[in-house]
Amino acid sequence: MDASFWAGVGTLVRDISLAGTLGSLVLVAAVLPGGPAFDRTFTIARVASVVWAVVSAALVVLFYIVIDPQAPARPGFGEELWWYITQIPLGQRTVEIAGLALVTSAVLAAARTRVAAAWAGVPVMWALVLLATLGHASSDNGNHHLGASAMFVHILGASLWLGVVMVLVALRAHLGTHAANVVARTAHIAKWAVVLVLVSGVVNAALRLSSVTDLWTTAYGALLLVKIVMVIGALIAGSWYQIRILPQLRAGVRATFWKILAVEVVLLALATGLAAVLSRTAPVAQAIPVSRPSPALLLTGYDLPAEPTLVRWLTEWRLEIVTALALAIAATVYAVWVIRLRRRGDSWPAHRVVAWYVGLITLAWATQGAPSVYGLVTFSAHMIEHMVLVSIAPVALVMAAPVTLALRALPPRIDNTHGPREWLRMVVESRVMAFFAHPIVAAVNFAASMFVFYYSPIFEWVLHNHAGHVWMVGHFVLVGYLFANALVGVDPGPSRPAHAARLGLLFVTMAFHAFFGIALMMSEALLAPRWFGLMGRDWGPDALTDQQLGGQIAWGIGELPVIALAIAVAVAWRRSDEKLARRSDRVADRNDDQELKSYNDMLARLTSRSHD
Repeated sequence: MDASFWAGVGTLVRDISLAGTLGSLVLVAAVLPGGPAFDRTFTIARVASVVWAVVSAALVVLFYIVIDPQAPARPGFGEELWWYITQIPLGQRTVEIAGLALVTSAVLAAARTRVAAAWAGVPVMWALVLLATLGHASSDNGNHHLGASAMFVHILGASLWLGVVMVLVALRAHLGTHAANVVARTAHIAKWAVVLVLVSGVVNAALRLSSVTDLWTTAYGALLLVKIVMVIGALIAGSWYQIRILPQLRAGVRATFWKILAVEVVLLALATGLAAVLSRTAPVAQAIPVSRPSPALLLTGYDLPAEPTLVRWLTEWRLEIVTALALAIAATVYAVWVIRLRRRGDSWPAHRVVAWYVGLITLAWATQGAPSVYGLVTFSAHMIEHMVLVSIAPVALVMAAPVTLALRALPPRIDNTHGPREWLRMVVESRVMAFFAHPIVAAVNFAASMFVFYYSPIFEWVLHNHAGHVWMVGHFVLVGYLFANALVGVDPGPSRPAHAARLGLLFVTMAFHAFFGIALMMSEALLAPRWFGLMGRDWGPDALTDQQLGGQIAWGIGELPVIALAIAVAVAWRRSDEKLARRSDRVADRNDDQELKSYNDMLARLTSRSHD
């Protein structure tokens, strides 16, 4: 058997062991109570992470041998392998994945708590990002960003689905009286994973197939069709045990349930194996080679968009599936929470609902619309995207008070496990969040992030790396949210200062915004010159003039939300004084204005003493 066969086997083992690691960490962090099942799941996570690390290291060599089968027989094999893992993207990615597996294994060796399990999941998630760039993950029919994002979402959903169900089967003899609750919670997690798999699967298929008929007329399509059948079979099995068998499990009947669950695991494992084969099979639809690609195409992966107009600013769009799914989930979950409150008779202000969806729509425009499209080719458009992310959308999101809503709507756990409500409280009440949510720290972060981001290599990294761009979106939305929440929010977390101090912070922040904008307007040095300077645009101003325009946008648009926040703080200050006055009036009515009488008596005594 040649290296290609063993590389395929290794890929399957790597994917299953990674799924086992991820599934174990999720079950420990959010599903299982303490006890034998909890300890056993930690053991499963450790073993799975070791297997993942060892196999990933072996794949580094196997992938190179697949590329060059004669390499091991040559005297300089070691030097060639070193060149491969340091200079070639495939080699670099496989080494990084092996390193992340090793880090996960090292963390798990000492991990004993739910928080430690959550931290161990960080390198696992980054490994999934890297996996999205391997094989044919980047075969995207000319849409690299969407292809990589869709593949990441698909791998995440598939690994989570297989992982939690597979580990659940391994725990069946250790769950005891907690079996029904554990299975129900795992099924809920699996539902979200299924959504990720189905949505991203449709996008991936659309990118890699020319038409639906390719499913039964091409080798790639046939493999994909078999995989679809297996996924549907696993979905049917999962739905069956949730609807029909789970009630039996609550009643103590277990045999049939675990058999059906095992069938789901087998189907998902086979689908994972087919996914490994598909990653090494040429897709049907491939990007048409361009004989003379434009500079914009070479830099961004997309043709240069048409010159922006008002209509195009409103209608131009390009799907980015990670942020689109995040926004769709945020919209759905918020609505579910509001409905849950109202069904039990509690109210939730309509203006907060409106604010939430205004914020999400604004974010959707920034991440899927013209700011994202033109932000890749002009600095000024990128600055519009930045300002929307950090200054405009977060204000609306803060007004919606999502944390307060979540704490009211999410049910508490009473069996010593950590559900969404417990994790949310843990994060909000943590020392780390208390530090970053502090008004002064939030203001410094809000103002300084712009300078650090744009005047460091981070900016060019974000432009060249789509994962970096997604990170940028999350970072600036969070920075803007923490700053706005510290000043005008009602969500728990920060220790808010007096209103006068809040206004002072706002004015200082406004000055930093103005300084940043003026610095860009006056600058004669181009930021990211190997990007914007080589874009080859045949419309709009030159790159340096466009950057100076971006400075005007940062100064102008950036100040508007700050002014709005200042007005909000002033209004809140006035309302606070009015509430204090009304409270004082009520106290005076209850005690016959005893405080005023005592004050008058004191003045009278002082007056009589002065006369004596």
